[in-house]
Amino acid sequence: MEFVRPLPTFLVQRFQGWKATAYAENSAWYRRLATEGQRPRAMIIACCDSRVHVTSIFGADQGEFFIHRNIANLVPPYEPDGNQHGTSAAVEYAVTALKVAHIVVVGHSRCGGVQGCLDMCEGRAPELEDQTSFVGRWMDILRPGYEAIKDAENKPEAFEKEAIRTSLRNLMTFPFVEKAVAARQLSLHGVWNEIAEGGLEHLDPATDEFAAI
Repeated sequence: MEFVRPLPTFLVQRFQGWKATAYAENSAWYRRLATEGQRPRAMIIACCDSRVHVTSIFGADQGEFFIHRNIANLVPPYEPDGNQHGTSAAVEYAVTALKVAHIVVVGHSRCGGVQGCLDMCEGRAPELEDQTSFVGRWMDILRPGYEAIKDAENKPEAFEKEAIRTSLRNLMTFPFVEKAVAARQLSLHGVWNEIAEGGLEHLDPATDEFAAI
């Protein structure tokens, strides 16, 4: 492919460093994962944001998490309409094939996707309103949630947390998720990461509010 270029030098060097250290020290474990396949304990649905490193936050090893990342950690509602749904496909595979015991939706502070949706809702982002904007159309998933936070004192943070609730509610529209939850084979969780301070809050099912862990 004439438009493809060699891997940047810094990535090559980092790979070589990893292969000589982390891989060399755990090569038997990697070979076992390759031979026996993956058996992740949980699915993590997180934002693409480079500042959110979920494996570090939870101290996870290779093979422990099935991770899906997208803009603003959103899950669309169940819509088997023939269109391509990468997030829905990942959820289906995690629940029906891998039989994960937990799905954790991880949101975070200063989320650019959520801020974009807030700007759309308040008339400040005409470029996202354009029907050709992939980001704008993706953030339409969250747009109805604006009504719940429009009077909040800290709207960006409130909307970030509403995005987590939206994804959790949408997960329950998938028949195989609802069935697994009802059978107590699957549990759903929501957490919000405060990047600057390294904080983590979880969604308390009793209050539907976020509380520090």
